[in-house]
Amino acid sequence: MAAEVEVLEGTVQNILEQESLKWVFVGGKGGVGKTTCSSILSILLAQVRQSVLVISTDPAHNLSDAFQQRFTKIPTLVHGFSNLYAMEVDPKMEEDNLSDEGLEGFLSELTNAIPGVDEAMSFAEMLKLVQTMDYSVIVFDTAPTGHTLRLLQFPSTLEKGLEKVMALKNRFGGLFSQATRLFGLGDEFNEDAMLGKLEGMKDVIEQVNKQFKDPDLTTFVCVCIPEFLSLYETERLVQELTKFEIDAHNIIINQVLFDEEAVESKLLKARIQMQQKYIDQFYLLYDDFHITKLPLLPEEVCGVEALRKLSQHFVTPYKSSLARGTVEEVQQRISTLRLQLEEAELELERLQKGKEEA
Repeated sequence: MAAEVEVLEGTVQNILEQESLKWVFVGGKGGVGKTTCSSILSILLAQVRQSVLVISTDPAHNLSDAFQQRFTKIPTLVHGFSNLYAMEVDPKMEEDNLSDEGLEGFLSELTNAIPGVDEAMSFAEMLKLVQTMDYSVIVFDTAPTGHTLRLLQFPSTLEKGLEKVMALKNRFGGLFSQATRLFGLGDEFNEDAMLGKLEGMKDVIEQVNKQFKDPDLTTFVCVCIPEFLSLYETERLVQELTKFEIDAHNIIINQVLFDEEAVESKLLKARIQMQQKYIDQFYLLYDDFHITKLPLLPEEVCGVEALRKLSQHFVTPYKSSLARGTVEEVQQRISTLRLQLEEAELELERLQKGKEEA
C-alpha cells in the first residue's frame, strides 16, 4: 500500500504538470465543495498556464460567492489576477434569450419537444464561444452529478434531435414550405436553414466530444466527502465516465477530520472512525487514482486569500500540525481541556447566581 501511495501522490500536481490539458471538469454530489475545488484548481493552473477560464454550469452559481466577485455569462477577469477569467452560464436561461420569431422561435419550440436538446444546444453555443477565445485551459465547475452526465451525453442527444427534424421534414416537407410562405416568413425560414443550424451545432459538439475523449486534452476531477452516499455517487460517476471514455484519475476527498486535531469529543471520535472506514474504501477502489485529502475547516472558504491559503493542500499532502502522542500534542490537549473546564466553571457560577437571585 505504501508503494502505491508513493507512485500516485495525494495531490493535483499531475494536472498542473500536464501541459497538453485543455478541459478540466470538476464534478460530484451536491454540497461536497466542487466550486471551492474548481476555483482553487483554476488559481493553481493560472500560476503555470498562460490563460485560464473557469466556467460554472451549475444553475446555483457559487463562483461569485467563492471569489466574492460578481460574474455573468461574459468572461470577467478575477480581481488580483492578470490571466484568470470566470463566467457563469445557466443552460436553461440561455435558451430564453433566443428570439421568439422566425427560425429561432421554431428551434426553441423544437428543443422543448426533445428532452435535453436545449441544454445541448446552449452548451454547444457556449463551447463555440469559448473556442474562439483561445484560453490555454478551461475549468468547468459542473452541476451535481446527474446534470453533468447529461452534458456528456449531448452528442447523442443532438443526433436524436436531428433525426426527429428529418422525420418531420419528410412527413410535412411540402406543407411546411407552404406554411412559411403563407405567414410571410420567406426563404430564411426553411428546413435547410434550420437543419444547417442544427448540423453546425452537431459539428461543434462532435469536435469537442472528440477532445473530451482524448486523455491528453481532457480530465475529470471527482470531488466527494468521506460518507457512504458520496462514495456511492463517486463510484457511479467514475463508471459513467469510463462508459463515455472520459479520463479521470483524480479524486478530492473534502471535509476530512484528522485524528490528531480532534478535541476530546466522543462525537468527533465516532465521526473520525466512520470517515476512516470510507477513506480506506476509496483507497481500495481507486488505487490507480491520485487521492487528495482536504481538512474540514472551522470557517467557510470565501475570497481569493482564503482560496489561496487552502490551495497549498492541493499541491502538498495535508499534515496535521501536531502528531498524536507527542509532548506538544498532549500539552495542546491539556490546555484545551483547561479552557473547557474554566468555561464550564463560569457557566456553573452563572447558573448558581441566577438560582440564588430567583
